[in-house]
Amino acid sequence: MAETPALLPQDLQASTPEVELSLTRAGVTRVSKAIRVRHEGRKTVMAAEIECTVDLDRAQKGVHMSRFAELFEEAIEAVVASEALHVEALAEHIARHIVERQQALRAEARITARWPMRRTTPVSGLPTQELVSLIGIAAASTSGVRRVVGVEASGINACPCAQGLVRGRAAERLSEAGFASDDVERILDLVPIATHNQRGRGALYVGTERRLDANDLVTIVESSMSAPIYELLKRPDELFVVEQAHLRPRFVEDSVRIALASALAAIPDLTDDDFLYSRQVNFETIHSHDVLAERQGTVGELRAELGSGVPALRHTSLDDWLRVA
Repeated sequence: MAETPALLPQDLQASTPEVELSLTRAGVTRVSKAIRVRHEGRKTVMAAEIECTVDLDRAQKGVHMSRFAELFEEAIEAVVASEALHVEALAEHIARHIVERQQALRAEARITARWPMRRTTPVSGLPTQELVSLIGIAAASTSGVRRVVGVEASGINACPCAQGLVRGRAAERLSEAGFASDDVERILDLVPIATHNQRGRGALYVGTERRLDANDLVTIVESSMSAPIYELLKRPDELFVVEQAHLRPRFVEDSVRIALASALAAIPDLTDDDFLYSRQVNFETIHSHDVLAERQGTVGELRAELGSGVPALRHTSLDDWLRVA
């Protein structure tokens, strides 16, 4: 007679692991869903990726991975049955749901949706759409919740360093051609100077209880770069974008600093305990690598450094800020 296989424990995930060590995160990522959220004053359906994790106790072997998808459906259906929420509020709803159903001490949910932002081209005024990322993050525990709304958008950065080299060489050539030094400077101030362009991807996250308009955050991100980009460009539009970029050259570091300063100016009622995160990646054209810069911290940390000129002793990270929940 064949031996009957030993039955698995009824709840293997709840058993003691071989190595008793707590985990910072355990869960699922890149779960694709169609979600209904409130955006720009109306309800809309967006394709989104969801990531959700829980803190795992050292005495628990694993989380119930197979239940996450079921919990997502329940959470999303519960929202749809009532009303469409903003993406960060939907993330909060999912995180709270996971804490309750998984009996977890803490859970994080992150939703990344792509939405078409309507705009018109700068000169010809033609309607066009640009795809940007809308991000909602929430951390929930039995004692509270913190949530973040963010955006990611593309633009152009014109390199100031190469432009300075081209300007210097152009000044030499104009002088050799017989132009007076005053005329050389006047010419170079009037004519956009060549440099290499970098398509960039900027991100701005704001952690706050205040309701924010994601379109305003996109404007801040795009304005931190040398020029915005458009899917549709007629020749007059192309001239405008190229000239604007070369008249406003910026390093990757400039974009991060400008985005943070602009966010503080545009949202003056953020509290010192609120959070800001800016990241810029430029995709190089004359190098085989890319370049990046980022800064994160509480609003109080950023305000103090900008106001006093004294470097902040601490840069609170997004993980640290969310873990207060």
